[in-house]
Amino acid sequence: MQERVGLVTMRGNPLTLVGNEVKVGDPAPDFMALDNNLTPVKLSSYRPKLCILSSVPSLDTPVCDIETRKFNEEASKFGEKVQILTISMDLPFAQKRWCGSTGANKIQTLSDHREAQFGMAYGVLIKELRLLARAVFIVDPKGTLQYVQLVKEIANEPNYDEIWSALKKFI
Repeated sequence: MQERVGLVTMRGNPLTLVGNEVKVGDPAPDFMALDNNLTPVKLSSYRPKLCILSSVPSLDTPVCDIETRKFNEEASKFGEKVQILTISMDLPFAQKRWCGSTGANKIQTLSDHREAQFGMAYGVLIKELRLLARAVFIVDPKGTLQYVQLVKEIANEPNYDEIWSALKKFI
């Protein structure tokens, strides 16, 4: 399996990403993760929707909390044709608790804790921490990657303006 060092950092310290690097134009790798009820879910089950995949280290950290709340707020502007999936290594129980306590009901949280299929398929599994790097991917209704943003410092939020701009091309 491919390892890439230094693409992301934590407090300036380089981390190792494990998994396949994906690029715009690639077919979006399918993966299985667990929803809040422990039900296995595949990315392909969301077709023909446009999917935003928001990869975060943990919903129980301030930056991940802010980011996921922001995506939940924006979700209503995109309509039924767009599905936002927030994926982390948090257990489904923790994700369900987080969604309930924040009122996040316009996004879907998925847990990659069991097999790290998403992390490996998208190259965002952090070897040293077994957490996911902060990244955003846009997958079009045909299953092609149309946008990739890997956030260099995992303690920073993504560039939302860039994401919304990329998204406007498809809705």
